[in-house]
Amino acid sequence: KNVIFFVSDGFGPASETIARTYISTIKNDTSFVSPLDEILVGSSRTRSTDSLITDSSAGATAFSCALKTYNAAVSVLDDKNRTPCGTVLEAAHKKGLKTGLVTTARITHATPAAWNSHVVERDYEALIAQQQIGNNSLGRVTDLMFGGGACFYQPKSVKGSCRTDERDLFDEAAKKYGWHVKNDRKGFDSIKATDPSELPVISLLTPSHMSYDIDRNPAKEPSLKEMTEKAVTLLHEATKNSDKGFFIMVEGARIDMAAHDNDAAAHVRDVLAYWDAIAWAKSFVSKHGDDTVMISVSDHETGGATLGRQVTKEYPAYVFHPTKMQNVTNSTESLSKAILKLNYTTDADGPRQKFLRETVLPKSLGLSDFTEADVQRIALINDTTLLKDDLGNQTAWRMQMGWTTHGHSGVDVNLYAYGRHSHLLRGNHENTDIGKFLVEYLDLNLAPITAALKNEVT
Repeated sequence: KNVIFFVSDGFGPASETIARTYISTIKNDTSFVSPLDEILVGSSRTRSTDSLITDSSAGATAFSCALKTYNAAVSVLDDKNRTPCGTVLEAAHKKGLKTGLVTTARITHATPAAWNSHVVERDYEALIAQQQIGNNSLGRVTDLMFGGGACFYQPKSVKGSCRTDERDLFDEAAKKYGWHVKNDRKGFDSIKATDPSELPVISLLTPSHMSYDIDRNPAKEPSLKEMTEKAVTLLHEATKNSDKGFFIMVEGARIDMAAHDNDAAAHVRDVLAYWDAIAWAKSFVSKHGDDTVMISVSDHETGGATLGRQVTKEYPAYVFHPTKMQNVTNSTESLSKAILKLNYTTDADGPRQKFLRETVLPKSLGLSDFTEADVQRIALINDTTLLKDDLGNQTAWRMQMGWTTHGHSGVDVNLYAYGRHSHLLRGNHENTDIGKFLVEYLDLNLAPITAALKNEVT
């Protein structure tokens, strides 16, 4: 039995509607359906033990351990001892299945971390990295890791490292735990998807998170679809002649981060990249449906996105203009960094003003109706968050798209499934029910894993 488990971090029902509406408007085809629309089966509730609004670590733990926990917990329970809980991935590996993690975030970030590490606080990413390579009570439990986050694997003497010690986890991974380390695009491309001897393999392609798809340089970073295709193919090749199968978690992480920034264009572009990965996985499951199921679900919604926004004091018109983001070519994250590198001067034609007037507003954001007042106002901003806000609002205001928060919301999220036993996920579920489905589908026992983790340093 095989499981391809997708997590669309921060992706709510409105985000699916916005992305679909955007594509259907461009195509002038109101009948358009996305790869996700075709496999919608239900919805998932998202609360954690300590809040009606979950964070990603508690949300991921609900899937990985099939248990609720507190916000910030990575596969540890909300009890006085902060007990580590055995995960689906760990139990699957101990049973003989091949296992993998793919993400566009740091591999040490909350969602991927919840499958092969245990810490009481999600920010302990240096410790997470140590556990991920096999330095834990269970030993190595993961066969493949693709994503970003090399900085937590590098000694502090390396430029850009995020560690506070001199441990070189790439070196430890190779020498102590048998990992094949193939970082950067050239290393990733060298991995032969049809050669099981490549396993275990780790390829961390960026120091921190991978780029938003709208900013991504294909020569340096593969897409989520490329990583998914290579990972699933490699795990399948390694197990196709056995009766054990594989488990893989694939995260579209930057959907969430764009929503935190209220950046509509970057958000939708990462949704479209996620659709590409889903479409490929659907084709794989169609060929292997007798023994494979794919699931896609979000840990929570981010941003409180809405189609429709009141932009005047008068009663609002019922309009939404998704194509206003069609000509956007960069995220507000990348634009704000570029703007803040330029010194601000009171000269109305200073370097920031010129950059905004000639490049950012007309080319990067695709605006033709901005004013000189917009140029001068934005040039004054020296706070990154406020600058991203203003840039993002240039698009959202014209689209008449609303955001209600820079954080998460508590709405139910869509649940998608395709393949063997997917009908069992129909309806509305607690997020832990999805974890329980994984346990039952793969016939796992998490209790001995939890017992083995009793003395784990978290």
